Amino acid sequence: MHILRCGAEAVLVELDDREQVLGLRAALREAGPDGLLEVVPGARTVLVRFDPALTGLARLRELLEKLPLSVREDAEPDEVVVPVRYDGADLADVAELTGLTVPEVIARHIQGEYRVAFCGFAPGFAYITGLDRRLHVPRRDSPRTSVPTGSVALADEYTGIYPSPSPGGWRLIGRTELRLWDLDRDPPTLLVPGTRVRFEEAG
Repeated sequence: MHILRCGAEAVLVELDDREQVLGLRAALREAGPDGLLEVVPGARTVLVRFDPALTGLARLRELLEKLPLSVREDAEPDEVVVPVRYDGADLADVAELTGLTVPEVIARHIQGEYRVAFCGFAPGFAYITGLDRRLHVPRRDSPRTSVPTGSVALADEYTGIYPSPSPGGWRLIGRTELRLWDLDRDPPTLLVPGTRVRFEEAG
């Protein structure tokens, strides 16, 4: 564990892997220390925001160094079902890159056991883990200037869904009508870290 100060109200904790990230997030939620404002997981980091009026950097550092990284969430996380029309512009390319047929790509994507690891890149964009290893494909050499809302995509070990129009280099395999980002919802993002995700083929 490596703890870096981020301004007057946050620290960035660098960890070895995603399992430690999930463990620290769960341990902080369980401990509920005074002054804790927000826990933001990343691929190998956890940003911890705190209230300086209620706790200090030294006290928080001491707590972080003592917390176990093997804690797991007690409650079973919610599951979000994502209906997908598998007609993405890069679907045939993914099949060629993986040596699979298009139906096999679709079947393997549907059969995955997924969980949101962290959010980033754009508001509501979730990095979803659990992708079949055969579907691990690199990003496009040339990113698109605009990817439509609801595009379901693959990049490296992740699958994800574009919550709003944005540039992007992930490979598009389909699209969903599910609304992932809504400022009138609390929280605005449907796919918070820890959420289980199940993809199904839309009729």
